Amino acid sequence: MSKFLWKGLLVSPAVLAASLVVSSTALAAEQPVEIATTDQAHQLPLAGAATEAAKSETAAVAVEAAPLASKSTVETIEKESANLYESLTNEPIAPVAEQAKAPEVAAADLGETKPAVAPANLSAEQPVTEQIPAVAPANLSETQPAVAPTNLNAEKSAAQPEQISQSPDDPSAQPQAQSNVLEQINQYSAEDSSSEDPAGQVTSVSQLSDVRPTDWAFQALQSLVERYGCIAGYPDGTFRGNRAMTRYEFAAGLNACLDKVSELIQGGSRNLATREDLASVQRLQEEFAAELATLRGRVDALEARASELEANQFSTTTKLNGEVIFGLAGIARGEDAEGNDADKATAFGSRVRINFDTSFSGEDLLRTRLQVLNLGSFSTNNTKTAEGELRFNAGPFGEASNTVGLDALLYQFPLGKSTTVILEANAGAADDFTNTVNPYFDGDGSYGALSNFGTRNPIYYLTGGSGIGLRHQFGEKLELSLGYLAGNAADPTRGNGLFNGSYGGLAQLTFKPSESMALGLTYVNSYNFVTGTGSNASNFPARLGSFGFDSDSTLPVSSNSYGAQASWQLNRRFAIGGWAGYTNQRILSNLATPTGSVQRGDQKIWNWAVTLAFPDLLKEGNMAGILVGMEPRVTNSTNRTLPEDKDTSLHLEGFYQFKLSDNISVTPGLIWLTAPDHNKDNSDLVIGVVRTTFTF
Repeated sequence: MSKFLWKGLLVSPAVLAASLVVSSTALAAEQPVEIATTDQAHQLPLAGAATEAAKSETAAVAVEAAPLASKSTVETIEKESANLYESLTNEPIAPVAEQAKAPEVAAADLGETKPAVAPANLSAEQPVTEQIPAVAPANLSETQPAVAPTNLNAEKSAAQPEQISQSPDDPSAQPQAQSNVLEQINQYSAEDSSSEDPAGQVTSVSQLSDVRPTDWAFQALQSLVERYGCIAGYPDGTFRGNRAMTRYEFAAGLNACLDKVSELIQGGSRNLATREDLASVQRLQEEFAAELATLRGRVDALEARASELEANQFSTTTKLNGEVIFGLAGIARGEDAEGNDADKATAFGSRVRINFDTSFSGEDLLRTRLQVLNLGSFSTNNTKTAEGELRFNAGPFGEASNTVGLDALLYQFPLGKSTTVILEANAGAADDFTNTVNPYFDGDGSYGALSNFGTRNPIYYLTGGSGIGLRHQFGEKLELSLGYLAGNAADPTRGNGLFNGSYGGLAQLTFKPSESMALGLTYVNSYNFVTGTGSNASNFPARLGSFGFDSDSTLPVSSNSYGAQASWQLNRRFAIGGWAGYTNQRILSNLATPTGSVQRGDQKIWNWAVTLAFPDLLKEGNMAGILVGMEPRVTNSTNRTLPEDKDTSLHLEGFYQFKLSDNISVTPGLIWLTAPDHNKDNSDLVIGVVRTTFTF
């Protein structure tokens, strides 16, 4: 018996677990040992992981007590055990004799052997007679844990405990095995975590919290996520499908998709395009062949044009734009300010402006304007008054020439989100930093009104030159405009310069209760500026000669002006507007001349206007405008040496702007002055104008 047991110990652990203990009754009968377990075993987990479960259930193999045949030998048991082991592991087992010759595979040292596998699926017909405790390997420090069945037939588990666990004879083996198993699990977990995509790769479209099945691109996104796996979400689990994509993001997403497609092709994935998919694509190509060819041709043409533009572009930061005005004007009838018949000659001239608009940040603007004027002024040669002067000619009492000069030169940039700063280096004007609240008439001579007076409230002309302007938005409905411009800022001589010469300071609050309505309240303080509109009396400091004063000097004058402007577009085709302005003009010194003298004093000057605009009249893009108003008139003077206007002249202006194309418009108009120079002794003046504007 002892010899038989000793040889049995040399069998592999699987055979040893099946034949370690045999009852004395079986030896007496000399019958072969038959081993039986349940007919099914669903899982073979790690022994270390199953230890706790094995403690509650007795791990044993029941063996039927049967007599042994006299001719049974160790070879019989060896053979049957080997067959059993091979059926479980698909690996041959060496005979016991050979195992004895190779001590490195003995059960006492499993450092270089594969773990023993317990029987999991034996014949259900063999009877169960006796429980045999399982024997765990003696040395687990260098081996993987043994595998034992854990999920057996539930009907037999109560009466036939069949799970094999580590032997309670060696308690040190249990914590050691558990430690090895935990280390392996941690290692595998670390490997899995290291392979996660740091870019937020998602495997299902449901992982994107802001993507809904009702979204128009849901199906396309679902295909990219679940079929190709090349869509990454943001760390907060959102996709942000309506957000603009940068070129870097596009490159990263495209690269991810191409990598996934390459993996699918190399791995021969069944998710690749099917024959049906390819056939559908081919049918679509055939059906839309003409459209694709047209699109290809358009793309080629656009690429050619883009290449030409890049090769011939003026500048990467500067845009060239400009306008040309051809003006045909003449006086139809009437008398000048001196009561003489006005010269009825017809004049034809032009105004050319070339703008170089440069931006360095995309939000700033450096404008450099070159200008040529060769259309003379009616006030200088014909009417002898600033009333009715055109906006696009040489200006009140100015002289025309074909000399190219630097006109506007300014730089504007944002200061925060709500403030814009405008630096005026030359020929600055109030409309550069202020809303003049006259949208359909203030086109600075290019469109809208034909005259200086009809363009904007005359108090805006009391500032100009070089300086600084500022616009600040208080929300969407309220704006504050501030500006200071000096007339001779570049002249360093006495009585000139930025602060010692002529200047104008402006402040305005513009209120926009809606998109169709605007209201402006304006204050202007100026020194040595006149409006250049209205009667000679309102421009008295600069028009001494018209009142018989023989002097080349001008009187120093300061003024405080107040204005209110409004515009209201009642509907798409009709807008009403207007303004009222008051100026307190103060003569600061006395002047004595051979022909008379002037004493210090104040002049009160008023002006007003009502405007009617008819956008898109008869044709979209066209516009008709009517203006009725009173140009600046001196209503009162503090002394007799300062002139007053005793009568009232009305300014009536009408025009129709006809749009020939996006770049060409023709505007015929008429200006009618009743009682020119606010003197009813002068017969009405009628000035006809045809203005053609080219923009590019």
